[in-house]
Amino acid sequence: MSITENESQDILGRSDLNDIEAILSITNDDAEAVQHIVKDNADAIFTWDYSLSRPALRKLYEKAKVGQWNGSTDLDWSINVDEEKQVAMDLAAFASGLTPAHYGGTTLSKWGDKEWTEFAIEQRRWSLSQFMHGEQGALICTAKIVETVPWYDAKLYASTQVVDEARHVEVFARYLDEKLGGSYQINAHLRMLLDDIVNDSRWDMTYLGMQIMVEGLALAAFGNMQQMTNEPLLKKLLRYVMSDEARHVAFGVLSLQEVYAEMSDKEIKERQEFAYEASVRMRDRFMSQEVWSRMGVNPRDVVPLVLNDPTREVFQQMLFAKIVPNCKKLGLLDRNDSWLRRRFEEMGVIQFEDAVDTGEEYVKFELGETLEDVQH
Repeated sequence: MSITENESQDILGRSDLNDIEAILSITNDDAEAVQHIVKDNADAIFTWDYSLSRPALRKLYEKAKVGQWNGSTDLDWSINVDEEKQVAMDLAAFASGLTPAHYGGTTLSKWGDKEWTEFAIEQRRWSLSQFMHGEQGALICTAKIVETVPWYDAKLYASTQVVDEARHVEVFARYLDEKLGGSYQINAHLRMLLDDIVNDSRWDMTYLGMQIMVEGLALAAFGNMQQMTNEPLLKKLLRYVMSDEARHVAFGVLSLQEVYAEMSDKEIKERQEFAYEASVRMRDRFMSQEVWSRMGVNPRDVVPLVLNDPTREVFQQMLFAKIVPNCKKLGLLDRNDSWLRRRFEEMGVIQFEDAVDTGEEYVKFELGETLEDVQH
């Protein structure tokens, strides 16, 4: 049962998942602005029940208290980063699929080592910039969760995540400024998704959008880059951030599981549609439109080829390695005649459904543990 054109139009604003013109039509019209205001439609909830009623969340809270780290003192900022040499080496595998044969007839077919190295540098700067912006979104959303979640144990844990996210924004911003010479503006698709998450008045939607979808994809993306890079400062920075992110995603899984078990099919369908929309928005942002433009390439000439590039396809599928099993754990895949399962099948990511969910594996990401068992 494929999604109908009307459904796709209602959810995504376009009838075709791969409509290039629709994807590229979403742009930042205020790219130079330093502030962005979103209406936060939410009620702040006090709770006078201070009892320990959710042991799993309290365990997570205790883990967070002892898992804190300091980005200023635990990372060696004196390390010199040879931007051109290091980034070109790190992204050799990424660029291997972007060959003249695949991009024949476009400007890229004439690129040599110089252009590909410059592209690799810009791609790294762009990727880390989107990580930074996403972490600020998480900072704002988790502060909102502290306000809106009705459970005492959840408020306690969310407060530790606010501190985590502030630290993540800090280290990504510092790395970009000191080691890569600056950042990119937020991608329009990512900003649209963050706006929707902040704007929604339902506290569980903040959890779903941020803790499950955005943080789940970030955890996979951080893991991919951490595994690929040989640059010691970035490698350690990402490892520290991942130790926090795994707890954050587990927080969403542990909190939403009991809530969604009690929801009606109609309510679950709304969550399924939101999860699908979030997945597509995040996929769309990885087209790197801003990088192509900065390199003097018209994104309309390249993005259709990016969509069909086998290397990029595998990379983008891997980003959903945490999202799909977590959605399954929450019961979102198969409610309403497996509506979300069909969407993930169409996106080519359903193969991750039987991976261990983050609610089970987050302890493996703790500092001092190896990541070999959770990277695949």
